[in-house]
Amino acid sequence: MSLTDERAGVLPAGVPETASGDAAGALAGERPQGTAGARPGLRAGTRPVASADERTVVSADGGPVVSADERPLAPAGPAPLTDERPLAPAGPAPLTDERPDAPAGPAPLTDQRPVTLSGRDAYRDELTRLAASDDTIVCLEADLGGKGHPFQAAHPERFLNLGIAEGAMVDMAAGLAAGGHKPFVSTFAPFAALRAAESLKLTLGYLAAGVTVVAPYAGVSGAWFGTTHHCLEDLAILRSVPGVTIAAPYGDTEMRAVVREAVRSGRPHYIRTGRNATYESLPALGDELPLVNWEFRAGPEDVCLVSVGEEGTRLALAARRAVPGTAHAHLVYLDHEHLTEAAAELARHHARFVVVEEHRGQGGVAEALALLLPSCRVTSVSADRSWPSQGGDHEEVMAALGLDLPAVLEALDRASTTSTASAGRPTN
Repeated sequence: MSLTDERAGVLPAGVPETASGDAAGALAGERPQGTAGARPGLRAGTRPVASADERTVVSADGGPVVSADERPLAPAGPAPLTDERPLAPAGPAPLTDERPDAPAGPAPLTDQRPVTLSGRDAYRDELTRLAASDDTIVCLEADLGGKGHPFQAAHPERFLNLGIAEGAMVDMAAGLAAGGHKPFVSTFAPFAALRAAESLKLTLGYLAAGVTVVAPYAGVSGAWFGTTHHCLEDLAILRSVPGVTIAAPYGDTEMRAVVREAVRSGRPHYIRTGRNATYESLPALGDELPLVNWEFRAGPEDVCLVSVGEEGTRLALAARRAVPGTAHAHLVYLDHEHLTEAAAELARHHARFVVVEEHRGQGGVAEALALLLPSCRVTSVSADRSWPSQGGDHEEVMAALGLDLPAVLEALDRASTTSTASAGRPTN
């Protein structure tokens, strides 16, 4: 397995050459073109930062170029606070003068999309659609926009590519939120939750800024990119930050509903998703997601599968097909407040649970439910404490961590033969 950072533009050995959007496409399409060390081409909505030897200015009349060091010094002391300063316009400040007028009326509730999209593509599509009728929505990317980002194509004046500067991107989003905008920030899950952890804590938690962080490549969906691009710890980090709504939608429908709720509520959100895999959405009864989506409800003495995230839900559904009649409850929102309410509903119907999640057991949802349900028995099927040492596709890397269908079936069998006498702590 190569530990080469994808951002360096080096394709790890063994990665197949495929269409845009897969591994090769991500490298070719989501990174600036150019040789190593060269400055990437300027994209719409970006502002270049001049190097020290480039800090020159040109006079308005076309006169000689003057170096930055030769510019006249500003007068000493603070700027005068006179009444001559122009008043700031009411409402959020425009990002550029090129912003087109938003069409009147809300975005249509229905669309004509013929296919199911991956989580991150559904996010981009839904946000682009919502931004057509809400000009406070701003989209920020950390060099992951790829070619043909729909938001950039539709709203270039509100699309900002901040480059490889995740912490600064979140900080900038905090400022945009304070100015009345609704910033949506997207970068790899490991770089959002781990590299930019301090900015997330302060922006989403302490300041409660209305910033939404969308984190693709969660779990080991980065597969062959290696540990640098895996993220099995983000739920543990974000769940410990008060005030952050955490969502791990499964399928196109849930992702779109979560994005709409983030726009509507204006609350800080962390949205976890995978890479390019598509999943058939679970049946939805309305526009609002249920606290617990009961895909199948069995008797109170039966073991209940609890699925979390894309791969956890895929495995739970596969286990249901292998063992028909097994109860299955799917959770979308995973922060402490939502889990507390969901736990109460789960306990009204079952006493033994098998929680399937693509995350470490430590700090995961199974651990949280075990603490919230001391009278119930919670069994965890999650990533073990090893580090993947071999490459492979997504499912192969998961299996190496103990996350596959045999592990779920074994946990179901074990949970069905045990009582709740040892309840109160997760087992795996």
